[in-house]
Amino acid sequence: TAGRVAPAVSAGRAGPGRAHPPSRGPSSRGNTPVSALGILFNTGAGQHILKNPLVVNSIIEKAALRRTDVILEVGPGTGNLTVKMLEKVKKVIACEIDPRLVGELQKRVQGTCLANKLEIKVGDILKTDLPFFDACVANLPYQISSPFVFKLLLHRPFFRCAILMFQREFALRLVAKPGTKLYCRLSINTQLLARVDHLMKVGKNNFRPPPKVESSVVRIEPKNPPPPINFQEWDGLVRIAFVRKNKTLSAAFKSNAVEQLLDHNYRIHCSLHNTVSSFLIHSMYCDVHTEIPENFKIGEKIQTVLKDTGYSEKRARSMDIDDFIRLLHGFNSEGIHFS
Repeated sequence: TAGRVAPAVSAGRAGPGRAHPPSRGPSSRGNTPVSALGILFNTGAGQHILKNPLVVNSIIEKAALRRTDVILEVGPGTGNLTVKMLEKVKKVIACEIDPRLVGELQKRVQGTCLANKLEIKVGDILKTDLPFFDACVANLPYQISSPFVFKLLLHRPFFRCAILMFQREFALRLVAKPGTKLYCRLSINTQLLARVDHLMKVGKNNFRPPPKVESSVVRIEPKNPPPPINFQEWDGLVRIAFVRKNKTLSAAFKSNAVEQLLDHNYRIHCSLHNTVSSFLIHSMYCDVHTEIPENFKIGEKIQTVLKDTGYSEKRARSMDIDDFIRLLHGFNSEGIHFS
């Protein structure tokens, strides 16, 4: 057999739905025929095969692979990157959603010494637990870029690094700094959890069929140990701040939806806090506990926190990780939570 195949566990080049049969006529919209392989690539589902061996070799060099490594690859396509990695590592776990490309990959290593080092998982990568791996190297389907990055960064145990191909603009957002045009929630969330470096640009003509956009390769190294922050809390705060990143925080937090969410969370927090307090006080033969005043307004409390922390007139576009850590602490210390 050419590589061990495990059912229904990951994602690759094609999107959901049945695989398309080889085309004998003109290509349908969103699909591009490649006569050499007899495969109709579904470009609408991100099927763009990296064909330039110089780019493949450069990616592998930058990954600094080791003989003992287990490598996770998402979207191996026809195996141009896979085969080169198999020559250098202990094992490659290739995750692909398109059965046709799984077949091509199997045929490519069949009867070679590489076959036993390849494990193929078939299915949607976003809907399954990731296997153990030392590094991730992939030419990702671009439409799963954001959810896959955060699935990676929240994965345990920690992996060493990921070398990933992204759409150019997405890659530049990952590495964007405060005050720059592309700085956004994606930037600060990624940089909270990892060190991110832009490694190289890759032109569209290096792919078959060529995509409509330019690409870039990025290195992501998770911070180990991770910052001592509840990520759901953090992301809740950052999400609100970056909805309109050019607005002052004072204005951003005046939204009715934001106030309703934080009022709900505040009342839950106070209820839990008072339950504990009442028990402790009652054990000391007391029967006193605090209540939220009838005229309480969460909006006033939010604005007070923003002023006391010095962030009322700040804008998310220019705030760094330390700024948001201080702001989150300010809110939490007043019983205001985001998850």
